[in-house]
Amino acid sequence: MKISDIVEAKPYSVSFEVFPPKTEDAREGVTKAAREIAALHPAFMSVTYGAGGGTSEYTAEIAHDLQEHCGVPMMAHLTCITSTHEHIREQLDLLKSKGVENILALRGDIPEGFELREQNYHHAIELVRDIKAYAPEFCIAGACYPDTHPDAPSQKEDIRHLKEKVDAGMDFLITQMFFDNPVFYSYMYKLREAGITVPVHPGIMPIVNAKQMKRTLKLSGTTLPERFRRILDTFGETPEAMRQAGIAYATDQIIDLFANGIRSVHVYSMNVPSVAKAIMENVSQIIS
Repeated sequence: MKISDIVEAKPYSVSFEVFPPKTEDAREGVTKAAREIAALHPAFMSVTYGAGGGTSEYTAEIAHDLQEHCGVPMMAHLTCITSTHEHIREQLDLLKSKGVENILALRGDIPEGFELREQNYHHAIELVRDIKAYAPEFCIAGACYPDTHPDAPSQKEDIRHLKEKVDAGMDFLITQMFFDNPVFYSYMYKLREAGITVPVHPGIMPIVNAKQMKRTLKLSGTTLPERFRRILDTFGETPEAMRQAGIAYATDQIIDLFANGIRSVHVYSMNVPSVAKAIMENVSQIIS
């Protein structure tokens, strides 16, 4: 069930990210949506992890549910910035008990007002090293940023630190969302030049409304190509037209990636089954 092995066996594949409920009241709706996405038979799915533990208690449960009842290989996000080493080991034991063998190891965002202490983690590489030391059986993924990590002083420095994380034990990488494929191709060239040879899964987010786009850009620091700006300007005020255009744009990105040698794409579903289904239908004959 290790994702690195699953993807390697497929000529082309699509996977999806979902997020857990923020409250107990939302659990039923999130579980239903996640199961509908799982019913599309993606190569694997990932479940995000709440900063500061806000939704982390549900991450392992959702991952276990989808893997056990839907037969989809699962990857759990694990952030470390607000955690102690003891807490991380508890989370690793929990994931093992749930049968989850894949982890996306992340630093995570620093909550406002949070004060880092010596007992806390400071960088994702510390988390990767701890996972390899405590539970080497896990398949470990990491995040990377075609538009450069917001906290990095330069792309060169960002890639240097990424190489250190990969060397610490990462099996593959998933990118932050991007909307301009040439930016990704240029980034891939720089990664390979730097000696980073693990598989890289492009992260694609179908933007189906203009408000979502504004939030996405604010949180991710991702640049927006003029081509997509024109789509937003033309269709952003018409919800159904924007939905159709956003799905078409994401599909075009995915097809172009496959045509240029990329074999696996990770789609940020935002827990919307209809969007995930449209993407899968648009590439069904390619990944069959």
